[in-house]
Amino acid sequence: MPICFRSSSPVESKANTPLTMSLLARVMFYPSLAYTVAMNKVTTRKWYDRVDDTVLIGALPLKQIAKQLIEEENIKAVLSMNENYELKLTKSSKEWESFGVDHLQLSTVDLVGTPSLEKIGKGVNFIMSHRDAGEKVYVHCKAGRTRSATVVLCYLIKRHGWDPETAYSYLKECRHQVWVREKQMETVRAFHEGCHPSRPTR
Repeated sequence: MPICFRSSSPVESKANTPLTMSLLARVMFYPSLAYTVAMNKVTTRKWYDRVDDTVLIGALPLKQIAKQLIEEENIKAVLSMNENYELKLTKSSKEWESFGVDHLQLSTVDLVGTPSLEKIGKGVNFIMSHRDAGEKVYVHCKAGRTRSATVVLCYLIKRHGWDPETAYSYLKECRHQVWVREKQMETVRAFHEGCHPSRPTR
């Protein structure tokens, strides 16, 4: 059953809208992307990691990575949690579609942003629909640590019925560098509550 949340949820991050936060994310984009590239080269971090038989989570799919995802991983869908300016270094929606890859963008500010429950619901529905079709989905943000991890946590909660802490422990085993802050975890917990409402005590 598709997940629907109203956009007026009180746990949505107010940091998604202020101009100053968006400008900060833009200023830090290239330095932080360079850091991601460097860490991928000098540590055991991978550009992307497999979560299960449907989902791969990772960093921005630069052109060569995108080619690898299509040819070697056989992905059929891409979920981007990035703002428009971040996606200039990867394939456009039309380019993904030309390779038979479905693309959904759920724009969320980097560094301080948290996807709204409405966007998370759309993202989880997108993943689940491709899972039902037996297709793989690549979920990414810039570094594959926070924005994408927030959505993947909610997918795991929806799929397995896990609590947020169990889902986070599992995801950390799959991709050690994920970093979901308390602000994002509040939204994940709200998603969990929406999927599995607490029973009132008598």
